[in-house]
Amino acid sequence: MDPDKVWKRTRYSSEIGEEDYNTEVVICGWIENTKNMGKMAFIRVRDRSGISQVTALSKGMDPDLFKRLVSIPRESTVSIHGIVRQSPQAKAGWEIIPHDFTLLNEAKTPLPLGVIDKVDADMDTRLDNRFLDLRKLNVQSIFKIRSTVLAAARDVFLEEGFIEINTPKIVATATEGGTALFKIQYFDRVAYLNQSPQLFKQTMMSTGLDRVFEIGPAFRAEEHDTIRHLNEYTSIDMEMAWADLDDSLDLLEMVIQRAYTSVLNENYLDLEELKMNLVVPERPFPRVTYTQIIDKLTSAGFEVEDEAGHRSRVIRWGDDIPLEGMKIIAKDRPSLYFITEWPMSLKPFYIHPKDDDPEVSQGFDLNFGEKELVSGGQRIHEPGLLRDILIKKGLNPEAFGFYVKAFEYGMPPHCGWGLGAERLTMILTGQTNVRETVLFPRDKKRLVP
Repeated sequence: MDPDKVWKRTRYSSEIGEEDYNTEVVICGWIENTKNMGKMAFIRVRDRSGISQVTALSKGMDPDLFKRLVSIPRESTVSIHGIVRQSPQAKAGWEIIPHDFTLLNEAKTPLPLGVIDKVDADMDTRLDNRFLDLRKLNVQSIFKIRSTVLAAARDVFLEEGFIEINTPKIVATATEGGTALFKIQYFDRVAYLNQSPQLFKQTMMSTGLDRVFEIGPAFRAEEHDTIRHLNEYTSIDMEMAWADLDDSLDLLEMVIQRAYTSVLNENYLDLEELKMNLVVPERPFPRVTYTQIIDKLTSAGFEVEDEAGHRSRVIRWGDDIPLEGMKIIAKDRPSLYFITEWPMSLKPFYIHPKDDDPEVSQGFDLNFGEKELVSGGQRIHEPGLLRDILIKKGLNPEAFGFYVKAFEYGMPPHCGWGLGAERLTMILTGQTNVRETVLFPRDKKRLVP
């Protein structure tokens, strides 16, 4: 790179308008394609906001400069200095007539993955070359929307008086019991990657901070290898004291509604790129009880499978609802809805039972069609009840020492939930594979890049 040449951008492509006609600009980006007609060439230069058409005229440039410009390989990085001219023929209504350029980095050929090629690559090829895959405007749109979603959630929390916290991701014990844990060597002892900030955010309710939230990674060593599961994901978590189940549902509706509204306002070009037509959901979201869903599936004769995978009997109260069952429910409820009053046997140990029916929990899920987005509920705050439920679930209260201790010195009533950032992004971007919403997915098979 010639240090004497000016190569820093003065405009993104989306920032160029009528006020720039007949003025000089510097654009920076990647050569997406070049069409050389002999005496003129049309060069598409891509930046994160869109495409600039550069129209190079052989008579208006030094012949050697013209020759070098039109021979630059696709996906090389360049800085082009030129004049903006109105052009009805150009898609944007303007073009740039170059008089100088700097080739900043020449791309190798052939490309391992086409950026604008019409032939679709498989997921593995795309992820192996993610840096190229992310140059596609439709792929970038997913992550611009994801960024807006996270900012919208954070804005609601801060407006509602929440404090942002950061909890440990290396822990000594399982958050929710079970075996879905990544074991690691922590100096001279065994530790685990945290499944969720659940125990820590509940502990915060005993401190007087009252309302906390965290947006961070969580890890689950599940064997699932589906389009819906990841082993590392981003969880949007909140916990609030002196509050009940309805308070947590209200706040969740606010976050979801703000996410939709912010994306519509800030990412309309990205939605166009993805061919998405969003409608902000109205509050309150519909609420359906677990019992109502079981009754519907029972009436439909839906059968559950035994451990061998054979359909054995019609579903009944107390059974978990498999995906195929949720797909039946989704035919009538294709959008957002709450599922409430789950059996205690299907919810984690920290969910509070109903006061008038100890077999029914005050836990809930938020679904979009058959997809679960959020799990949460009213938490147990009484230490005696917490110990009893831990034992009933086959867990040792002593293994949760620091957590249980926080309940023994004045724990207020509290509630909370955890929202999967990837699954919400899937809905807002119309993706069917959760890997599309993660820069570098971690699943059962993928650890690189």
